[in-house]
Amino acid sequence: MRVLDLTRVIAGPVCTRTLALLGADVLRIDPPRLPEPEWQHLDTGQGKRSAVLDAHASRIHELLGEADAVVLGYRPAALARLGLDPDDLALRYPGMVIAQLSAWGAEHPDRAGFDSLVQAESGIALIELRDAETPGVLPAQALDHSAGYLLAAAVTALLQRRAVEGGTWRVRTSLRRVAAELLGMPRIREPEPETAFDARPHLVHFVVDGREVVTAKPALSGFDFAAPRSWGRDQPVW
Repeated sequence: MRVLDLTRVIAGPVCTRTLALLGADVLRIDPPRLPEPEWQHLDTGQGKRSAVLDAHASRIHELLGEADAVVLGYRPAALARLGLDPDDLALRYPGMVIAQLSAWGAEHPDRAGFDSLVQAESGIALIELRDAETPGVLPAQALDHSAGYLLAAAVTALLQRRAVEGGTWRVRTSLRRVAAELLGMPRIREPEPETAFDARPHLVHFVVDGREVVTAKPALSGFDFAAPRSWGRDQPVW
């Protein structure tokens, strides 16, 4: 399955990294003048190719026309301005699986955001207070990673469903929606005591352009990541 990755930072790239782990041919496209920190790109780029292409280029739509699925991670309003609104894509490319991820959902199409901001707005920072007045945070970017894995599961299920039923399929989620789900789950008032943990068995080593890169192994047993590619190293072709 060909998956066009139009995402950035953590949540969207975690989704497409998971799809690559499961065997999809994933091509990530980034705008030419908006590189990510290199460590961040490599940490979520396992198994994917990375190309740079202006979003206004006709080549984007040629790639979409040959894709089985697209994962969108930019603000809804920005996607509309670029001609990549999910409703328009569904009409233009019948038979595609369209997955959309945003910080705040369709109700706030112009509002930018990321995991820590959503933790603050949703009340998680209040629950995680370090003292009487200093906002706290979760020990990991849990909203990003939860949203990424959930969206990957949805894309996988919809690709399978499309193979049986045909049709065009859409799925969307937001970091704010994931925060609401987490807040609705049972929780304890006091944190569990910290325990020693040896991370070494859970790490994987790659050599990327002559440099060693160390990342976490996949959570799924029996699967192995392929090495990540440097930002913009590949051509925008399938």
